Amino acid sequence: RRRHWWSSVGFWRAVAASGFVAASVVALLPSTGWYAPAAPQYMVVLVAPDGNAPAWVAQTSGRNTLRLIPLGTTAVPEQRALQFWTKADDWNAPVSLGLVQPGQPLEVKLDQLPPLVPNQLFEITLEPYNGSPTGRPTGPILSIGRLQSVPSI
Repeated sequence: RRRHWWSSVGFWRAVAASGFVAASVVALLPSTGWYAPAAPQYMVVLVAPDGNAPAWVAQTSGRNTLRLIPLGTTAVPEQRALQFWTKADDWNAPVSLGLVQPGQPLEVKLDQLPPLVPNQLFEITLEPYNGSPTGRPTGPILSIGRLQSVPSI
């Protein structure tokens, strides 16, 4: 009578030992740093320059994006547009993150920007319908805020 490999005690001992080793490796990974650390998470609350209620929240996500979320609606005059900007303290000029539709979220890919840094300035300005003609903010600041690091839980 022929014995099958799955009925061998040696086979099952090897399976058990392999399972123990795999479980040990998984248990030790977080404490040894063999995993990639999570990207820093950031958030900014944009408020009117006079300090009234928050108008927008922007936050990073694990998808390498910054998401701008409206907290209400903003009245925009005809032939004008909202434009989203950012500037770190050591940058020469602000960078446009795009035009914003009132009351609509906006997602910006972070790989198009230098790395985000705590205290980075974000603002929304009122610009001509197609955006700033100069590549820099030209209209009044409607909402402004500084980026804050969000602790990991």
